Amino acid sequence: MTKREFEELLTKACARLTKEVRANEQYHVPNKFENRVRTVLVELTHPLAYKIDTAPNAQAFPDIIVDEFGVEVKVVHTDGWRTISNSVFEGSRDPSVRYIYVVFGKMGGTPEVRWGRYEECVVHVRTSHVPRFEVEIGAEKSLFAKFGISYEDFCALSPHEKMKHVRSYARGRLKKGERLWWLEDKPEREQEHSLPLEVRLYMNLEKAEKRQLRAEASLLCPQIVGPSRAGKKTRKYTDATIYLLTYHGVLCPQTRDLFSAGSVAGKDRGGNYVARALKDIEVEMKKAADELEDALFVEYWGANFHPSRRIKEWLKRADSFAKGWRPSKVLFK
Repeated sequence: MTKREFEELLTKACARLTKEVRANEQYHVPNKFENRVRTVLVELTHPLAYKIDTAPNAQAFPDIIVDEFGVEVKVVHTDGWRTISNSVFEGSRDPSVRYIYVVFGKMGGTPEVRWGRYEECVVHVRTSHVPRFEVEIGAEKSLFAKFGISYEDFCALSPHEKMKHVRSYARGRLKKGERLWWLEDKPEREQEHSLPLEVRLYMNLEKAEKRQLRAEASLLCPQIVGPSRAGKKTRKYTDATIYLLTYHGVLCPQTRDLFSAGSVAGKDRGGNYVARALKDIEVEMKKAADELEDALFVEYWGANFHPSRRIKEWLKRADSFAKGWRPSKVLFK
C-alpha cells in the first residue's frame, strides 16, 4: 500500500466515523472510539489482506498498526482540534512503523473526525513529568519546522540530543522571571525525578525536610543574601519560590521567611538574620552541593560546576549580591 492509498483509506474511515459519532454518543468515550477506529480500519483493509492487531499493548505507540503505517487515536470533548500526545522520547514506539498519522475525534460542538500526518500535527511540547507533544489538526506550522529538523531526523536522535531542541524551544518562550522546571534528558523509564501530584504547604512539612529545602533553594539562588530593596531587580526570592513549587511541589506563601525570619535565624535578635539562618544549614547546603543534579545548576546558575567547587562558587556569587557584609567571610569557614 502506498502513502496515497493509505491516506485515501483514512479519508473514507473518517467520513464513516464522523457519521457514527454524530449518531451514537457511545463512541465519544475514548476507549470505545479507539476500538471503533480500529474496527473500521479492519473492515476497510480486509480486502487488501493487511493484518491489524485487535488487542494491542495499551502503552504502545502508535495505537493502531497497519503494515508500515501507524495511527495514533485522539479524542477531545471540546470544540477544538488540539490535545496532548505521547512523550517526545517515543520509548514505546513500534519499530515496524514508518509513517504515523493521527485520527482525531472532536466530540464538542458538532462531532467530527479528521486525520492528519503526525509530523505536521505536532505543534508544541508540554511538560508533565516528562515532555509530551501537543498535536493539532490543521496546524499552520509544525513544531519540527520550529526546531529546524524533520520529524524523521528528530526520531533518530538520542534522548539527550532531543532535549537540546526541546530546551531551546522552551527557553525561547519563557517570559522574564520564568524558569524551566523539566530538566531531565533521560527516557521516561530512567527518570530519577518526578513532580509530586499533590501540592504541599511548606509550613506543614517536617523540620528535617524544611531544612533540606531551605538549603537547596539557598544554594541554587544566592541572590537571597541581597538587600531587601533589591527585590524585583535581582528576583531575590522569585527563583527560590519557583524552585520549591516546580521541583518539589511545595508552596511557600512567604518565601522571605525561609531566609530572614527570626524562626530560622536562632533566638538572638538583631544583626544579620540571613547570615545566621544560612550558618545554621551549612551542613545541608554542602549535602545539596554534592547531590543536586547538574541540570539544576545549569538552569539556575547558567553553568555547571563539579560538586567539590559548588560551595566556593556559591560564595563568589553570594558576595556579588550581598551589601554591607561578605558571605565568604562568615560562612563555610
